[in-house]
Amino acid sequence: MSNPASNERPVRAPLDWNTPKPENLAKPTWWPAALAFGATLTAWGLITSAVVLVIGLAIVIVSLAGWIGDICHERNEH
Repeated sequence: MSNPASNERPVRAPLDWNTPKPENLAKPTWWPAALAFGATLTAWGLITSAVVLVIGLAIVIVSLAGWIGDICHERNEH
């Protein structure tokens, strides 16, 4: 009993599949985590108090500006 599928050639993957695209990856940053934390505080502040709301909005604004600044700075380097 022979397997008819054993006569088929194995499919080979292209050689460049292991190369990450793009080759220049973005640097790690804390801005997305800070933005998520600020959004959480903002939502919590809507429920609890104006002080938490203002602190959350301030963190959102600062982290969004920092993240956009990192993106613009990184784009100008390339």
